[in-house]
Amino acid sequence: MELLTERSARIVAARKLTRRAGRDAAGLFLAEGRQAVVEALAEPEVVREVFATEAAADAHRELLASTPVPVRLITEKAAAGLSETVTPQGLIAVCGLRDVAGETLTARPPRLAVALAGLADPGNAGTVLRTADACGAGAVVFGAGSADPYGGKAVRASAGSLFHVDVVRGAPLEQLLPSLQDAGVTVLAADGGGEAALDEVAADGRLAGPVVWLFGNEARGVPAELAARADLRVRIPMRGRAESLNLAAAAAICLYATQLAQG
Repeated sequence: MELLTERSARIVAARKLTRRAGRDAAGLFLAEGRQAVVEALAEPEVVREVFATEAAADAHRELLASTPVPVRLITEKAAAGLSETVTPQGLIAVCGLRDVAGETLTARPPRLAVALAGLADPGNAGTVLRTADACGAGAVVFGAGSADPYGGKAVRASAGSLFHVDVVRGAPLEQLLPSLQDAGVTVLAADGGGEAALDEVAADGRLAGPVVWLFGNEARGVPAELAARADLRVRIPMRGRAESLNLAAAAAICLYATQLAQG
């Protein structure tokens, strides 16, 4: 099997996918590491090809032998050019973007979904995807201006959950949220100064669904104009002395509480 180098046309093309403009132009993204590749290959129609160093191909021989997807050997230097990590794992899948239209959610709202308004950190983007998946959410909406869930750091942080939930990107939330409400969805904005406490909302049945949790920017929270469109602004009661929770922790608490309420 030919060993592709960093100068090979396929590697040059794949390296463009490490940038958002390249991903959007090609309609493709990179998923690096065993967990991400395993989850990607569970949907082989999504994967175009897999790159593996000789060491990675040997370590994952059984996985790669069982897939109908083309597997191409690459040099360690080529793998480093496709990775955003200090220590590349040498196993990368080239996958098609998994975006769905916002109208899909309004036509058939999931019982639980997440909307992100201005979330900036790609690690948080991936962590929220992973948490949403763990709590049974059907979709995560990345509002216009949010981090790209297909960037390397976000894909790694999602630990394969990117392949389990619907992803909506670049959605104009000021239009999508009212459409979801018209479809019978309750929109809850996570807000440290919210008028209702999470335990109260759970007790009075408002988490039963369908529910969309709206989370904002890590530093600024949910924009005021979007919070005003929500059915309710919800705070997480804190008995300790911490001033606030980071976004990923707050999302985990809200989504877990909703999972419990929905059974």
